[in-house]
Amino acid sequence: MTELEKMIRGMVYDPADPVLMEKRLRAHKLWQQFNSTFEDEEERRSEILHALFPHLGEGTYLSSPLYVDYGEFTSFGRNCFSNFNLTILDTCPVTIGNDVFFGPNCSLLTPLHSLIAEERRQKCREDGSLYDYEYGAPITIGDDCWFGGNVTVCGGVTIGAGSVIGAGSVVIRDIPAGVLAAGNPCKVIRPITEVDSMYKKRHLFPE
Repeated sequence: MTELEKMIRGMVYDPADPVLMEKRLRAHKLWQQFNSTFEDEEERRSEILHALFPHLGEGTYLSSPLYVDYGEFTSFGRNCFSNFNLTILDTCPVTIGNDVFFGPNCSLLTPLHSLIAEERRQKCREDGSLYDYEYGAPITIGDDCWFGGNVTVCGGVTIGAGSVIGAGSVVIRDIPAGVLAAGNPCKVIRPITEVDSMYKKRHLFPE
């Protein structure tokens, strides 16, 4: 089994594997190019994004800057939006549904490391090169979710459709569908209901 196959399956793997290093370098060059463009360079930005994210849904708009480990292991549904500084470390699959919104400085982080210090340390091969062992777990986000600014989602988490994650939250456990959740660690606060409709807030609309 290759190191790539191990990584995608959430098994222990060597990130210094040449194939993985080449894939990361390609992705890093693409997001560097994307981050150097301006909003009015629509055709160029679209070309780069589709090269970085082969599974990019129609109508999805990602603001620059953004930062990605691989890109090819992340899928976006239709009409998603991210504000500045979206970071995706997709050593395992990151699956994002339709109409998902990300505020600024959100991070989706699939990599995991051992809690045992000795197991985390870098090791040395006979040729003197260094390596370490890592593993990861996938992230799955349902349709119509909204993430406030500075939200971090950790590996192994699934977030149900229609849920809202409050700003500054760190999500380490699954969140069900249709709820408002926030905090560090992120916890469910309450269900989202019709009372939350913006149309019930008269002060938001001019007379």
